[in-house]
Amino acid sequence: MRLLHLFCDVDDFCKLFTSWSHSQLLGQANKPGPKPKLSASEIMTIIIYFHMTRYRDFKTYYTEYVSKHLQAEFPGLVSYNRFVELMPTAFLPLCLYLQTRLGAVSGISFIDSTPLPVCHNRRIGRHKVFAGLAARGKTSMGWFYGFKLHLVVNDQGELLAYYLSAGNMDDRTPVPKLARHLFGKLFGDKGYISQLLFDQLLTQNVQLITGLRKNMKNRLLPLMDKVLLRKRAIIETINDQLKNISQIAHTRHRSVHNFLVNVIAGLIAYTHQEKKPALNLRNENLASLPALI
Repeated sequence: MRLLHLFCDVDDFCKLFTSWSHSQLLGQANKPGPKPKLSASEIMTIIIYFHMTRYRDFKTYYTEYVSKHLQAEFPGLVSYNRFVELMPTAFLPLCLYLQTRLGAVSGISFIDSTPLPVCHNRRIGRHKVFAGLAARGKTSMGWFYGFKLHLVVNDQGELLAYYLSAGNMDDRTPVPKLARHLFGKLFGDKGYISQLLFDQLLTQNVQLITGLRKNMKNRLLPLMDKVLLRKRAIIETINDQLKNISQIAHTRHRSVHNFLVNVIAGLIAYTHQEKKPALNLRNENLASLPALI
């Protein structure tokens, strides 16, 4: 996506956000202190665009790319240290902007979680930045210290819901909140197996479909459900892109606020991705599902 298109979209949102915030915070809008040279839309654009450029760390991106090559686009650029100080101010508008970028519920949804480590396991004892917030968790790849990002996507790879939790939270705990606005069928891995959760979601007009553990009795599933359960890898592909393209997971964070900004901006960058992982199972393609097995 071109930088100009991204900025225009963000700037249109910021105009609405500024108008709303001024009406809600009357008398508090003019805060004392120096005014930033960059507008809110410029700050947000720079942060989001980082996740589209394949740079591995934000400092190199800002000092080697933004400062040297985007001076004309952002004439009010500040130093790297000053920009880091401004990043927390973008957290609220970024969260609200992400809500405007969520996709449409199609009746076919996929759920999964991915770990976001914040430090190496050997440094857990002396880690201070996320003390009291992060926690030890375990995945199929082993133990980690940090957070979990829970995602729900539709069959077109569009983001429907997200939830950030401590690393030790059970994957099933946030599912009712994530499924509040869903309908139809929700496909997950074996970590979501729970009769209580299944019954609870059924009252929300959502059918939870998972694989079976080895010690569980086999059950009959409609052919379409079996096919879609095999296609659950779509959300694993999205998690991989968020980590290896958008850089939402790394252990260099020195601020809780900037960690949150990084995660939200990475999700936003993904929603702007022109070609997302998709199953192409709309309309006439649904009729041909049996041919896929």
